[in-house]
Amino acid sequence: MDVVRISLLRGVCQTPAYVAEARGLFAAAGLEARVDVAPTAWVVPQRMAEGSLDFAVLPWTRVAAAAAEGEDLIAVCGSGCEEVALVVRPGLELAAVRSVAVPHEGGMKDLTAAGLMKSLDVETTIRLPSGDAAIVAFLGGADAAVMVEPYATLLEMRGLGRVLRRTGDVWRGAPGCSLATTRRLLRERPGTVRAVVRAFVAGAQHVHAQPDDAAAIASRYIGVGADVCRRAFDANRPNVRALHEHEAMDRVLDLMLELGYLSEKPKDFTDLRFVEELLSAR
Repeated sequence: MDVVRISLLRGVCQTPAYVAEARGLFAAAGLEARVDVAPTAWVVPQRMAEGSLDFAVLPWTRVAAAAAEGEDLIAVCGSGCEEVALVVRPGLELAAVRSVAVPHEGGMKDLTAAGLMKSLDVETTIRLPSGDAAIVAFLGGADAAVMVEPYATLLEMRGLGRVLRRTGDVWRGAPGCSLATTRRLLRERPGTVRAVVRAFVAGAQHVHAQPDDAAAIASRYIGVGADVCRRAFDANRPNVRALHEHEAMDRVLDLMLELGYLSEKPKDFTDLRFVEELLSAR
């Protein structure tokens, strides 16, 4: 078996990998997958650069930023799509929002908030080091927060907040977290990358074909109920074609340039040959 070390986060955008591990799809592709769940995406790129990780499902914007800086990351399959939600307090209208809790700069949660806040009269941005911290700040008094699923659905189901906008309201089809690896591994072990993409795509197809089972699997990784994950799928499911949404991605990159997160627009930070190969064969 080909050993691969894979880092995941917590969210429905990661479900293809959860399913691939739980339902033996990595093993069926000839892989021994060693999976761990990181506390935040921002600790992952350094571990990949050091060689202690082979793959990760992390924000595509982080991969793009790495390409702009000459770092050794490349995205090889889509997953998250329009995944960020702006959640506000019950009874509060969007025009009344004055404070928004936002996690670390440069991710899709931060960028979605920035895109939305261009049209809002927001007085305070509460900048936190993680998505979890932004949710806690919302529960502690912020008018609104940006977060991924299933947390937005969880707050709605508990009557603690309501979703007013999503990434798709700013950039239709924009990808979120995506499967990434290093250029070195892609160059030296293309068969391994092909096998991981194959298992990942099969996991995404399982989410669409058997959402109840996928929700039960995701709940064990994310730490919320399967009922919450299942309802979150109604709002947001993985899309392996998300990285093909070039127009939306270009608009996000333009905002990153405007905000100073990039010094120039990166090129060639995706390699979708294996996902295209799989999808064209079906």
